[in-house]
Amino acid sequence: MNTIRRVAIVGGNRIPFVRSNTAYARASNQDMLTAALQGLVDRFDLHGVRLGEVAGGAVMKHARDFNLVRESVLGTTLSPQTPAYDVQQACGTSLEATLLVANKIALGHIECGVAAGVDTTSDAPIALNERLRQLLLELNRSRSVLKRLAVASRLRPGMFFKPALPRNVEPRTGWSMGEHAEAMAQTWGIRREEQDAWALKSHQHLAQAYERGFFNDLMTPFAGIRQDNILRPDLTLDKLSRLKTVFDRQIAPAPGTLTAGNSTPLTDGAATVLLASEDWAASRNLPVLAYLTVSEVAAVDFRDQ
Repeated sequence: MNTIRRVAIVGGNRIPFVRSNTAYARASNQDMLTAALQGLVDRFDLHGVRLGEVAGGAVMKHARDFNLVRESVLGTTLSPQTPAYDVQQACGTSLEATLLVANKIALGHIECGVAAGVDTTSDAPIALNERLRQLLLELNRSRSVLKRLAVASRLRPGMFFKPALPRNVEPRTGWSMGEHAEAMAQTWGIRREEQDAWALKSHQHLAQAYERGFFNDLMTPFAGIRQDNILRPDLTLDKLSRLKTVFDRQIAPAPGTLTAGNSTPLTDGAATVLLASEDWAASRNLPVLAYLTVSEVAAVDFRDQ
């Protein structure tokens, strides 16, 4: 009779997170994910090892990233026979990848695997505007010279200077994440002062973690960066209180509460986690930091929640 096995969290690795359009401005999703994966391989001596699978993904992807995770694996010293695939679930991508790998371990389908996530808003996929895109597709479908000339005659120089830029908004509501967070804060009565205090504590905790070496075995330097550049160790409540609110223009009637200081910045980075059965971890003398025991995924009705 098959039994559900415990899933061990062996360890993780990431590269430093940086503000968009700063240190990783020219780095791709594949560059960052490969670096994070290779750091994990180095840390747990997985060179040449065939893992059960690597699952991960990104939200902001170019067309060239259709096989992002597999290509990233091939850029490391893992065995090229390690299967890999992409997952995408907005901000929950890497967590969903973790559940997929963990479930296969729990059921005995694989012995070990890596879950990962990566994203860049610096190297954003800038596409053709829809009118130009449709004309080029029509041109490609045309089979006669006359038909191609007819389609080409509809092209205008101005079309090439109107790219389709990625928008930081939800397609159903037209609101950004910050605007949705503002609406939630007002619905639940979360005051500006509480958010500022939480943001300050977050920066203080990150600074303390670096000071005591917490990240020494969790992070791989990348592109000359050894520490998250979103950290503000000199932040104070007074500085936070002086910032203007930024997401309340469409939220009425209460005044806003979210600012650039207490909101999540747009960042670039990549992270990984190694999961395994207890037997596999023991066979390689690897530690078990914790166990992934239970999970649940939920969704909300965007219209009233």
